[in-house]
Amino acid sequence: MTDKIALITGGATGIGKATALILARRGVKVVLTGRRDDRGRQAVQEIEAAGGEASFVNCDVDSEEAVGRTIADIVSRYGRLDLAVNNAGISNENKTIGASDTEAFNGMLQTNVLGLYFCMKHEIHQMERQGGGAIVNLASIAGLNGIPWAGTYAATKHAVVGLTKSGALDYATKNIRINAVAPGAIKTDLIEKQIELGQYDETMISGMHPMGRMGRPEEIANGIVWLLSDEASFVTGHVLNIDGGFQAK
Repeated sequence: MTDKIALITGGATGIGKATALILARRGVKVVLTGRRDDRGRQAVQEIEAAGGEASFVNCDVDSEEAVGRTIADIVSRYGRLDLAVNNAGISNENKTIGASDTEAFNGMLQTNVLGLYFCMKHEIHQMERQGGGAIVNLASIAGLNGIPWAGTYAATKHAVVGLTKSGALDYATKNIRINAVAPGAIKTDLIEKQIELGQYDETMISGMHPMGRMGRPEEIANGIVWLLSDEASFVTGHVLNIDGGFQAK
C-alpha cells in the first residue's frame, strides 16, 4: 500500500484515527477530514510522530460543495485518490420512533446518508477517471438489525448498506471495490466519556456482545484496512461484521 493516497472522513478521532494510523504505518499518505481543527491537528501530529504522512482538511460532509472541493484539492496535490473511508457519522438521540424528534432525524439523514452519498459520488468520479480504487463505508450493527430506541439511526445505517451494495454492483467491472464494515459498540474516546458521565452503562453495552465486551477502534480499523488492501481484491459489496459475535445470535 506504499505511497497510495487515502481520504478518511471523520478521521480525527475514534475509528477514523485508528484507521489512519494503521494505513500510515503501511506507507499510505492519509488525508483526514472533520469539523474541528484542534482534533485534526492533534491526529496529524500523532501520525507524524509515528513516522507517517498525514494532513487535515476541515470539511463538513453535509455540504456536497465542500466534499467536491476537498477531493479536488487532494487530486491537485497528489494526482489521484486510491482509497476512501467514509467514516463521518452522527447519532444524536436515543428514543423510540414515536418519541423521536424530526429535526434530529433530519440531522442524521443529512450526515449519515446524504453526506456519505456525496463522498461516494465524488470519490467514484475520481476513481473512474484514474482507473480504479477502493472504498469502505461505515455501517453498523444497526444497519443490519432493528435496534430498540434507535430506529431513526438504524434507518440511516440501513441506507449505508444499500448504497454500498448497489454501488459495488454499479462499478464491479470498473476496478472500483466498494465494501462496508458493521461495527458493534466500540469504546471510542467519546463513548468512554459518556460512560464516565453516566450516560451509558458499560456493563449493559458489553452484554450485547457474546464476547462480553466492547470493541476497540483498532479492531475495526484492521478490518477496514484489509478491505482496502489488495488482499481483498475479489471482495466487493460485502458488509464485514466486526461485532464480538452480535450477528451470530
